[in-house]
Amino acid sequence: MTTITKEYSQHAKIRAEKTAIHTADKDVTYREWAEAVERTAAWLQSIHSGNRTIGILLPNGIDFLRFFAGAAMAGWNAVPYDMKWKKPELEKRVSLSKPSIIVTTEKSFNHLNGVFPEARKVEDCLQEIADTPFTTITSPGDNLPFYTGFTSGTTGSPKAFVRSHDSWVKSFECSVHDFGLDETVHALIPGSLFHSHFLYGAISTLHLGGTVYLLDKFSPSQTMEWLGSWPITALYVVPTMVEAFLKERQSVERTFKLLSSGAKWTEESKAKIGMMFPAMEMIEFYGAGELSFVSFLTGQDGQSKTSTVGKPCRHVEIEIRDRSGGVITSPDEVGKIHVRSPFLIDGYYEEEDGTIEGIRDKDGWATVHDMGKIDKDGFLIIEGREKNMIMYGGINLFPEEIETVLARHPGVEEVAVIGMPDTYWGQIAVAVVVGHAEKLELKRFCKDHLAGYKVPRRWLFVPSLPYTTSGKVARAELRRQLESPV
Repeated sequence: MTTITKEYSQHAKIRAEKTAIHTADKDVTYREWAEAVERTAAWLQSIHSGNRTIGILLPNGIDFLRFFAGAAMAGWNAVPYDMKWKKPELEKRVSLSKPSIIVTTEKSFNHLNGVFPEARKVEDCLQEIADTPFTTITSPGDNLPFYTGFTSGTTGSPKAFVRSHDSWVKSFECSVHDFGLDETVHALIPGSLFHSHFLYGAISTLHLGGTVYLLDKFSPSQTMEWLGSWPITALYVVPTMVEAFLKERQSVERTFKLLSSGAKWTEESKAKIGMMFPAMEMIEFYGAGELSFVSFLTGQDGQSKTSTVGKPCRHVEIEIRDRSGGVITSPDEVGKIHVRSPFLIDGYYEEEDGTIEGIRDKDGWATVHDMGKIDKDGFLIIEGREKNMIMYGGINLFPEEIETVLARHPGVEEVAVIGMPDTYWGQIAVAVVVGHAEKLELKRFCKDHLAGYKVPRRWLFVPSLPYTTSGKVARAELRRQLESPV
């Protein structure tokens, strides 16, 4: 069977003493890494559990990656949890994913043990692994689930999705073919491994035989320091990290690839980051937790096609469909984006009966209800998410289009546009702005770049916006804040 860890034994033979993972206080070679993962897998296979699912509630570090990779090798399913979640948030996600073990820190264990009997201290687990006689690992079944992640539904409530080995193994080909990465990559991972973008960056690098440079938590100063002192060739980021980097007021002349996921970059942000890293190659890709890679934008296209999210990744097909489900073949006509690829998730966990609800239709296509169009050159343009669409007097407004315009104003640092109920119009666009610009000048700026009906009818100025762990505006939370009378 093909698994995400299948290359580790080969790496241990041909690049045994090469550094697999570098952290601030430890280096692990490929020989050590392969042995650690194999021993972890053997320990998990010695545990008799009907539900072979392990929750990982750990900070960034070698242990996090070890338990994740060990679970994959053992045929178990790994569920990363966010260390920042409050107890009610964690309870909901544990209920959804139903782990038989939760590996966590001593501090979290002491805090959560009474609530989660599955919790076990990481030190105890590591000692059990060391004490477990090493046996040959039983090959797991064909294409088993190895990873459960979480995404928000239309109400903001979490949904647990399940991903199988083949989806990431095929995605590794994108890293090679579309992003130009190979066994020589030195990948800096500055963000939380809970976020699939950074977790994929680490695991794909270990699959290729490169070296992972892992920060224990996001630090713009340490990121800049490591970029300058280590032979980094790839940096995984989300756009919300940019402002933090800019405050460091440094520049790095080294050539490297900047791989970005999450929100679309504004032209202003691209210009700023380009001044900091003049020799970098930016690779933006569009996707979703359910879809993985969909399209990517790089090189000269990144300069000339700034309003797009690029062309389809390797193995990906894209269709734009109208409201009746028919395929739109004309360029620049907006419809719902549908994707067919081997990267899709298996489906969502059904909490009540434990089954998995697939997302593919009978022909293998899936959608996360993003709206968009394909231009005459075959580049995909995202208009917005269907659930974010504002019905203003019978006209469809896409908040993302308005946000893109407002983000270009020099007095705007962050902005989100939300649809709120209105007795006359049905819904109106409300702009929530972080920055020093005034309402009147922003209204005039919008009128210069947008049709009059797209100009927000209400304006709010706030010190900050709420964000999800993946670096996107937490629209459900923002809407709740706007609806609150306090």
